[in-house]
Amino acid sequence: MKNSILLKTLIIGIIGGSLPLLIYVANQDTATPSTEKKVELNSNFLIDGNRRIPSYNASYTGLNTIDFREASKNSINSVVHVTTKVVHTSFQRDIFQEFFYGPGAGGREFKQFGSGAGSGVFISSKGYIVTNNHVIDNASEIQVILNDNSKYDAKVIGTDPSTDIAVIKIEGENFPSIPLGNSDELEIGEWVLAVGNPFNLTSTVTAGIVSAKARNINLLNGNADKNIFPIESFIQTDAAVNPGNSGGALVNSRGELVGINTAIASQTGSYSGYSFAVPVNLVQKVMRDIIDYGIVQRGYLGVQIADITQEIQTERDLPNLKGVYVAGVVENGSAEKAGIKEGDVILSIGAKEVNSSAALQEEIGRMRPGDKVAVTIRNTKGKEETKEIVLRNKEGQTDLIAKEEIKKNYALGATFEELSEKERKSLNINYGVKIKSITAGKLKSLGLTEGVIITKINNEAVKTIEQLTTKLNGSNSGILLEIMSASGRKDYVGFGL
Repeated sequence: MKNSILLKTLIIGIIGGSLPLLIYVANQDTATPSTEKKVELNSNFLIDGNRRIPSYNASYTGLNTIDFREASKNSINSVVHVTTKVVHTSFQRDIFQEFFYGPGAGGREFKQFGSGAGSGVFISSKGYIVTNNHVIDNASEIQVILNDNSKYDAKVIGTDPSTDIAVIKIEGENFPSIPLGNSDELEIGEWVLAVGNPFNLTSTVTAGIVSAKARNINLLNGNADKNIFPIESFIQTDAAVNPGNSGGALVNSRGELVGINTAIASQTGSYSGYSFAVPVNLVQKVMRDIIDYGIVQRGYLGVQIADITQEIQTERDLPNLKGVYVAGVVENGSAEKAGIKEGDVILSIGAKEVNSSAALQEEIGRMRPGDKVAVTIRNTKGKEETKEIVLRNKEGQTDLIAKEEIKKNYALGATFEELSEKERKSLNINYGVKIKSITAGKLKSLGLTEGVIITKINNEAVKTIEQLTTKLNGSNSGILLEIMSASGRKDYVGFGL
């Protein structure tokens, strides 16, 4: 009997003593993941000090670090180093020689030299390169250096100061063009790379995330007389961008171009944590227009707009802060013809909601005259309605201007207009045409500006715009221009083509 009681006590003691151990082991199995689970967890996060950075569509090495090697490899050869020479030419006349041998004879040229540098991106295997307008503005010579250190002379195809985009070209074939992405699909927090040539350090790659979209930083200067209406809808990132990165590529983790790096926010002139890029969907429209027509053919909605602030909401008794407020409507413009009125709120362009002026400008900036767009508004009575609007150009036309027509009034970066009868009489001349607008190109690099009158080309009186543009566009030799200021002062400018 005693032995039986002793045995029962021993068994109960063993079970009682083992129970805490069993509970502890069971809890450990539940609370602690296996080694395989740990690897899966760590593959979603990169430990950077005390900060956890979520990954976005990037590949990983065995060390669980984000790997941008493929994206860098796909883009670094497509990004080029752009160097420029700026030459300001002045011409000193020799009146004695001119007396005997005619205008321009015996004169001497004086030149002042400068230089600049930036980046560019191949967008075609045929040598077309996108860069910033400010990189090549005023340049008399442009040279492109590829990643393999080969060098090419480049020419300006066209520029768009409204977006700070320019297209240049080098001769050749089979250049490594970059695949184009979709900037609309970019998300805040997504990883991106900035590829360029900061401080003349070629082929530099930096990484960051998308910090914001549709940023307007009031960087670009507008000028209605020159038909420059800034379109700012920048992608903001924290990728390190410095002087020399301008015109370079902003790429996603797949190595696709999603923007053209354009500016930094800095009080020192160097990177301070904020950089801005023109979204590629806007760049595509601009570059295609430049390549197809030589100029950008832009459609306008014909409204003056403002972001909806708390003050505007209260003052206008708006139900919320969504949309873009219509502060004014251009007479006979696209919006007025469709029935949009001052005080309406634009809620969406097509299927895309717009909640800032920058976002609206970007959407319209991608379109050409004649394009139809569905615009959803909330009118002053609070009713939502969708209107189909046909966009018009600055002259109020819906038709695109044919390339042949553009060439008649465009040469070497400048457009021209006839002199008025009043101007002819005040200057005492019966020939000559005036520079109406001028962008990056040969004439601007020579110091010519809007308002300068070209009276002769190679000692032949300029009587029509087409006569001048035909000779400028068709010549492959030296050119001598007789020019006149608005005050009537004559001068001469000579250059080679």
